[in-house]
Amino acid sequence: MFGVLLGIVAIVLLLGVSYLLSNDKRNINFRAIIIMLGIQFILTWLLLKTTMGLKVVDTISTGFNKLLEYGMEGVDFVVGGWIPEGQSPFFVSVLLILVFTSAFLSLLTHLKILPYIIKFVGGLLSKVTGLPQIESFNAINSIFFGQADAILAIKAHIKSLNKNRLFIISTSAMASVSAALIASYMTMLPSKFVLIAVVLNVFSALIVASIVAPVKVSKEEEEIDINEMIHTKNVFEAIGSGAMDGGKVALIVSVMLIAYLGILALVNGIFDSIFGMDLTTMVGYVFAPIAYLMGIPGNEMITAGSVMGTKLIANEFAAIMQFQPLMADLSEKTVSILSTFLISFASIGSIGIVGGAVQAIDGAKGKEVGAFGLKMLLVATMASILSATVVGLFL
Repeated sequence: MFGVLLGIVAIVLLLGVSYLLSNDKRNINFRAIIIMLGIQFILTWLLLKTTMGLKVVDTISTGFNKLLEYGMEGVDFVVGGWIPEGQSPFFVSVLLILVFTSAFLSLLTHLKILPYIIKFVGGLLSKVTGLPQIESFNAINSIFFGQADAILAIKAHIKSLNKNRLFIISTSAMASVSAALIASYMTMLPSKFVLIAVVLNVFSALIVASIVAPVKVSKEEEEIDINEMIHTKNVFEAIGSGAMDGGKVALIVSVMLIAYLGILALVNGIFDSIFGMDLTTMVGYVFAPIAYLMGIPGNEMITAGSVMGTKLIANEFAAIMQFQPLMADLSEKTVSILSTFLISFASIGSIGIVGGAVQAIDGAKGKEVGAFGLKMLLVATMASILSATVVGLFL
């Protein structure tokens, strides 16, 4: 019972901080906030506490695992002979599968299957909450596509968005993850919490961002054109283009991990020799109170805080790599809450990615994103905290 009360206090504090950060308190859509919080609670309860919900999660997880098996057919054909039997290097088992999943998503996009689903669900979300269609569409779209691609899908509307609407769209993109990466995350973290986090983050980003930067649209006149999401002429081009994009992402993630993990080890060594404590541990103490409020036991909050800090400073993959060896020694509740928290793009490097995507569409709007970049990172991180705290309430 104490854990539940602590989680409720954490959510109230988070919403209170969001309110204090708001630039237009009079126009906050409290009805939408309450509805989205209610949806989060109901969905989390259904998925974690009911037989039907657990079966749904298990079925989806099984589907992803089957998809991984198909994708690994191609990976094994290309690099299978290079890998000693029984070994599974990170690049091969986790990152190369991105080539397949990205190609698959590109094919579904070309066939207009994904665009129609995203437009329908986004429109339904808009009607239920009263939020504008563009913001709702972008939030759902961000489940499937990376930060830059999600923003490019609404490029025709970027120029007409005011600063608050641009903030919500940018934050939703940062607080999400690409569907192409979900299969990779599921090889490293408990699959059900990866899936739950993907769904909860849609609402968490909209909740916090809509309080910090409220929007008031008297009449929604913008029409979403799903053709803007399709950039290929035939299925073969779609598969090829998606595969190339997946390969680029795999290479970029590999390069970034080599750089971040190496530099982090170097900095840890320097801090340890000077202060007798490495940077990772110091960051753990900073984030420890937040981890405790999220529902993580007191004896594990410093370790959890360290992982959370690594995600913010580096990225989610670096944090997961740090987290994996620790999972066996942590409680199930800590593993569940941290797994949920880690599933988002909210890190320092994402400021440049989101800003660059908007800059490519409209230079002036790109400068606006640059101006509120740190605030966007803060709000996206708060969204991850909200998702993880909601999960913690039901464990």
